[in-house]
Amino acid sequence: MKEALLSVENREVSSKGVLANLRRGGKVPAVFYGKGIDSKTIAVDSKTFVEIIESGGLNSVITLDFKDGKKPSIVKTLQRDIISQEPIHIDFQSISLQDTVEVLVPIRIEGIADGVKNFGALMESILREVKVKCLPTNIPKSIAIDVSPLGIGQGIRIEDLPKLDGVEYLQEPSTLIVHIVAVKEEEAAPVDAAAVAGTEPAQPEVISKGKKDKEGEEGAAAPAAGQAGAPKAAPAKK
Repeated sequence: MKEALLSVENREVSSKGVLANLRRGGKVPAVFYGKGIDSKTIAVDSKTFVEIIESGGLNSVITLDFKDGKKPSIVKTLQRDIISQEPIHIDFQSISLQDTVEVLVPIRIEGIADGVKNFGALMESILREVKVKCLPTNIPKSIAIDVSPLGIGQGIRIEDLPKLDGVEYLQEPSTLIVHIVAVKEEEAAPVDAAAVAGTEPAQPEVISKGKKDKEGEEGAAAPAAGQAGAPKAAPAKK
């Protein structure tokens, strides 16, 4: 993973109004902290920061350029504006390039599953990120999985992910990432046990989604004379 350089400015803990002015000036308020060091409130250039994470991903190793020296870091927390999605606050964590770190890496799905494309199934996306342990310089931007061979009932698990040099997957190997499931169809209506050979099959009941028809508008036809249930003819008058 490419290392990126980001200049920083020290700042005092400020009120909301001061922070708003800082953001309007193209800066993002941030905090830099880590094991064995005092945390510092800083500000970084918003445009440069966005270019770094768009190019290398959110797990990019970012070397913060202080006046007293350069310090490698990774983004631990990023807050964005809910509407513009512009960064409004960043937590940078100090790291050593010689020590491993644990980070979440996004899953990138490629292709369309065979079960979805040809058999009308659905793909359940269970994990969108996978937790890895590696040196900061080995953090992948994303991990690609090809779902195109998957049929109904098949899936991809942690153990199926590509083996990457220096990268250890920390979740259980059997953990599902994606799964192809069949679409459940409505059960067919049972056959009327009273139906016998030679009789007309009963018409299915139609349930309307709109307003009910007026009663009697479409009543059942009267049985023909001679059939069970037909009214007897009135006797002729003498």
